[in-house]
Amino acid sequence: MKLTFLGTSAGTPTRERNVTAQALTLDHGAIWLLDCGEATQHQFMRAGLKPGRCERILITHLHGDHVYGLPGMLSCIDIHERHEPLEIIGPVGIRELLTTVLRISEVHLSYTVHITEITSDGQALAELAGWQVAAYPLSHRVTCWGYVLREGPRPGRFHRERAQQLGIPEGPLYRQLQNGDEIRLADGRIIAPLAVTDPPRPGRVIVLLGDTSDPSAIATAAHGCDLLVCETTYDATRTAKAQEWGHSTTAMTGGFAARIAAKTLIVTHFSSRYSEQGSTPSVADLLAETRAACPDTQVLAAADLWSHVID
Repeated sequence: MKLTFLGTSAGTPTRERNVTAQALTLDHGAIWLLDCGEATQHQFMRAGLKPGRCERILITHLHGDHVYGLPGMLSCIDIHERHEPLEIIGPVGIRELLTTVLRISEVHLSYTVHITEITSDGQALAELAGWQVAAYPLSHRVTCWGYVLREGPRPGRFHRERAQQLGIPEGPLYRQLQNGDEIRLADGRIIAPLAVTDPPRPGRVIVLLGDTSDPSAIATAAHGCDLLVCETTYDATRTAKAQEWGHSTTAMTGGFAARIAAKTLIVTHFSSRYSEQGSTPSVADLLAETRAACPDTQVLAAADLWSHVID
């Protein structure tokens, strides 16, 4: 699976970066979208993603740089002939926003949209394709949520070359072994799953945060996560400004990643002051500051249309 960043700028687009949106492509090809800033539908296609495969949209909060692209994205999905229902999850108010815009603009979607408004801390929201989704409140200027995506146990990796060496014909028998079932071959041999697969693996845990100056409420659920995606709007010298506007600095984000022992941290949502080439400090400087605050965590900086693979 992979996470593709469709917009990484805070508040306003720049010549290099669009406003916030991230597309998570699951192993089976379905796409979950986190936030939907203006022009997300355009970025979706620039990234080579298929709008019709979008089945769930998670909204962190209702500031415009996170939601103004949503009506257009829904229409784009419609044009690309999606017929299966689509689920939207977000804070209270997302239903009124969408129904009002779609009603006034006389948009009639050919698929059903199910809207879930989050009303409680730690609310279990959905389970799909082996993943559970839960939301936790973040400290921001408006109601804002972070999401924990937790995968169930996974089968061990399947080694095709081992199966071929044992003379196992390709097809349904491979799937049975991957699912943990032993098989009997035509010559009478019984093959155990561990002959061609590794032991079962724990599921992945992905934590996707919205804008925040304090994500403490999600810390317990996020502990030990495989991937944390968090805003880093300001450099470490701008702590007062970050707290005033409900955002995080490099030191704040890196400190949180260290606190929860995140394996990988991707920083995004950069203020436009850092987005132009030659700016001082630069995004590279933000990355270095963040790494200094969490030396045991792999830290990467997001860029528009860049994808991170999650094994």
